[in-house]
Amino acid sequence: MFASLGRFGYRGRVWVLVATAVFVAFSAVWGTGVFDAVSDGGFEDPGAESTRAAEVLEDELGHDQVDVVAVYRSVDLPIDNQMFAFSVEQMRDDLPEDRVASVTTYLDEGLTDVERGVLISEDRHATYVPITLAGDTDAERMANFEAIADDLDAGQLETHLGGPVAIESELSAQAEGDVVRAELISLPVLLVLLVAIFGGVVAALMPLAVGGLAILGSLTLLHALTYVTEVSVFAVNVATILGLGLAIDYGLFMVNRFREELGRGATIADAIPRTLATAGRTVAFSGVTVMIAFAGLLFFPQPILRSIGLGGIAVVLFDVLAALIVLPALLGVVGRRIDALRLFRGRRRAAPTVTGAIEARAGGWARLAHSVMRRPALYVVGVGAVLLAFASALVFTDVGSTDQRYLPEDAPSRIATESLRDDFPAGGVSVIDIAVTGDAAEDDLSDYTDRLAGLDGAVAADVERTGDGIAHVTVAYEGDTDDPATQDLVRDVRAEPGPAGTETLVGGVAALQLDNVQAIVDAVPATLAFVIAVTLVLLFLAFGSLVLPVKAVLMGFLSLGASLGVVIWGFQEGHLGALLGFTAVGTIDPTYLVLIIIVAFGLAMDYELFLLSRVREEYLATGDNAHSVAVGLQRTGGIITSAALLLVVVLGAMGSSSLLFLKIIGIGLAMAVVVDATLVRALLVPATMRLLGGANWWLPGPLRRLHDRVGITESEEGEEPAPGTADGGTEDGTGRERPSVPVG
Repeated sequence: MFASLGRFGYRGRVWVLVATAVFVAFSAVWGTGVFDAVSDGGFEDPGAESTRAAEVLEDELGHDQVDVVAVYRSVDLPIDNQMFAFSVEQMRDDLPEDRVASVTTYLDEGLTDVERGVLISEDRHATYVPITLAGDTDAERMANFEAIADDLDAGQLETHLGGPVAIESELSAQAEGDVVRAELISLPVLLVLLVAIFGGVVAALMPLAVGGLAILGSLTLLHALTYVTEVSVFAVNVATILGLGLAIDYGLFMVNRFREELGRGATIADAIPRTLATAGRTVAFSGVTVMIAFAGLLFFPQPILRSIGLGGIAVVLFDVLAALIVLPALLGVVGRRIDALRLFRGRRRAAPTVTGAIEARAGGWARLAHSVMRRPALYVVGVGAVLLAFASALVFTDVGSTDQRYLPEDAPSRIATESLRDDFPAGGVSVIDIAVTGDAAEDDLSDYTDRLAGLDGAVAADVERTGDGIAHVTVAYEGDTDDPATQDLVRDVRAEPGPAGTETLVGGVAALQLDNVQAIVDAVPATLAFVIAVTLVLLFLAFGSLVLPVKAVLMGFLSLGASLGVVIWGFQEGHLGALLGFTAVGTIDPTYLVLIIIVAFGLAMDYELFLLSRVREEYLATGDNAHSVAVGLQRTGGIITSAALLLVVVLGAMGSSSLLFLKIIGIGLAMAVVVDATLVRALLVPATMRLLGGANWWLPGPLRRLHDRVGITESEEGEEPAPGTADGGTEDGTGRERPSVPVG
């Protein structure tokens, strides 16, 4: 199957590249239009009680929530000064009426002294202006905000814009800019590293070409998806970063194997099918495994997670297609010029592997393989203890919500929000919104608000608005929305019976946070069951074993636990704050933990396939488990380490963002890659395989027959060689005797 695909790619290389050029041109024009069609929100669960409360209130009573808060301050001028007042008044008069539903300033007539005083800072050098935007949907209100953002500037007064819409806008804009900056930083570094790894410029450009094509393809598919579902801007950000990283992984693996086949003396026409039959098979299984992991995000109700899942599936799909169809065509055109523009002229022949250390029997990976094979129990105990120690930090996990605290300290919307809290009399007070539907008597509503006001943590409770069969009740509280006391208050409000004959829906930011966490918790079991079950089936098809798939999943989760422990220790507890330049929030948004879990598990299976595919290839040739594990580690250690290094560069650049959530995702995933590629893949997996011995390949007879029918084999013609007969004897296909790694 894969060999046939390789022959097709070689014979039809010109047509494949012409079609690719047409697709690239189309994607560059139409696909990039996704940036104008994506959503800035999507953090809420559409079916949650808090979401339904907001919808009912808006449908029945209209939108009257404060969307934007403009904070104006002057060091020299008090609010009583005519120039201060004139600047605020001029700003208000210049706002377009079709984009603003309401705006309130301390200069408005009809305000009571209390209402006016709330809008004035305690030092009387600042004021804030609450603004409700026009528009029936979040997207319309966001568009109106972006249209009037410049009009909210008040001349000589220092201006900072806060509120939910302003924060959301700044988060998405900053994220988009930081991702572009990360790619601009990482691309030159990646090119230098690829040139160093391959020893030449032409070979180094191949994985980058795959990455560029995959990114354009994913943007095109995501743009198409915006016509049928909500796609978050963060899905585009994640897709572009991971698309580049995985494309380099796959391109590295394919180009390395192609050069290895040429080094064995194969013609170009033979080298490409052989590359597809071995490395291409691994890339296909790896890509499907990563797509399965991303598909797990589709079980979550939040649009941001679902769209990241779709974005991940799209970019990995194009990574695989580019690696299996376009890259072989490129290799067919380039041929032996793959070693052109080499940096090391003294090397006459392409090395059959990425690094000389892999080729040399006495190299570092051979010595490591020898050590692991001699002392497998010691490595299992030692590495397992280290991973469990890292994972122990998970017991301190404290979930919270994304807000202005995830922005840099000098971000305007963070300054505005913190100024409201610190400088204004009622700035630290927030409210829980309650939609009371049904016919409620005035006395019953009064009794209800009295009971709510008496709850622990409640500052006050009032009836804000009433309509035909509906009332909007608010409960005021102090503190952050993700404080345990605030979350307990939301639960208490929901437990309090409403007026007789009515139904209550409790919403607001604090309730939204509580609902989001619960939605994530509820979706996790189904997600894990799906990802684990499908991954086990896929690995069974890949390796023809029951033990290896189970072990791979267990190793993946052990690696994942250690990586998440580092995230909790470093970001929630703030131990990486000084190094990475952020202030710890004290909680962590579970949305990012879910994302790290899904992506890191996919990457763990990615590297597992790289290693085990080569081990199995050797095992089919020799039938010697210990020898196969040692040679597999020796032959893939450099590839996996190089791929991990390149991916860490991409993720590390993402982690350099000024946004805390991008730091968490980037550094968290980079840490997962480092842990998995070193401690797990290089040490723990080979050691456990050595201990298990022949049990690694155990498969009952009925399943063996099933695998013979539906499994996809590695050899070029689809026949698996019998142990000890690969390449017709004891040579490894290069004309040399197979490496002999002592196993003690």
